[in-house]
Amino acid sequence: MSKPIKVGVVGLGRIGMSVHRECLKARPDKFTVVAACDLIKDRYERYAEEFSCRTYDNIEDLINDPEVEVVDIATRSCDHYKHAKMALLAGKSVLVEKPFCETYEEAKELVKLGSQPAGPKIFVRHNRRFEEGFIKVNEIIDSGILGEVYEIRLARNGYQRRNDWQTIKEFGGGQLLNWGPHIVDHSLRFCGGAYESMFADIKRVAAVGDAEDHIKIIFKGVNGRVVDMEISGGVACEVPEYIIYGTKGSIVSEGNSLKLKYLDPSVELKEIKADPSTPGSGSYGNDEVLTWKEETIELSPYDKTDVVWDYFYEAYRNNKPYPITSQQAMDVVKVLEEAKIGTEFAK
Repeated sequence: MSKPIKVGVVGLGRIGMSVHRECLKARPDKFTVVAACDLIKDRYERYAEEFSCRTYDNIEDLINDPEVEVVDIATRSCDHYKHAKMALLAGKSVLVEKPFCETYEEAKELVKLGSQPAGPKIFVRHNRRFEEGFIKVNEIIDSGILGEVYEIRLARNGYQRRNDWQTIKEFGGGQLLNWGPHIVDHSLRFCGGAYESMFADIKRVAAVGDAEDHIKIIFKGVNGRVVDMEISGGVACEVPEYIIYGTKGSIVSEGNSLKLKYLDPSVELKEIKADPSTPGSGSYGNDEVLTWKEETIELSPYDKTDVVWDYFYEAYRNNKPYPITSQQAMDVVKVLEEAKIGTEFAK
């Protein structure tokens, strides 16, 4: 049986203290926290109490700890590149919280450092790849019951006059680097992995600070689909997270469920042809009666995205493929960087 990975956690703020701490603690057979680092004493003392680990107030000392195998980076967005590079150059593998980093050049450099034979490896924690809704929507699309899917709308909206560090550009704040990596990753998967063109518009609506809290990005995917994604902290009304259009049906999400309406695949559509004649008074189209099927799929109320830690363990310890490839992580960073310009791009 494979032994646990010895982890050193850097950054014990909201994500490090909640998600990372809880997921690591829930997997004692896979992870042993041997070190923790933060500038705030109360935070690393809590880790020491829960994990009986060594503590540090600077990342250099944690990286130099000979027992640390993997450096888990959960610091502020602006520090991900610097901290990941330090660890990789010291020969330590890295699991980095999203965003991977702030620029495409930084991403390429980290991937190069983390891709050498017999050298340290780098992994990006795009945990939302494993959202139940995202997985289920893809399963429905792949089943073919919607016909050819030609447009997808994604939204993660709300209204909040936010004022924490995530609203300040200096620290890597803004929705591009906050929710952006998750929904851009989803969008690229729906696009077929890449896009032919992209339009982006970003602005600040309700938050304070100087970073954006409203994002609109529209992709034309290499598979022909239009993917329209939106992330906003300035939308007061509830908006569906998913709207999917296919040639034979559609999906709309409502709260924790997916509403489907699609043509009954057991009923063969009769052949029709375009008619150039003038339609009769008050009529248009044809008189066929379509047979529709409607269903509702209820999603679990529980977040299951922590499975990313299991994939990471298997990739690092047992050399199994990690679902989020380095190229996919870099592609997400490239989109985020281009979107800052707020214009149209053609590849």
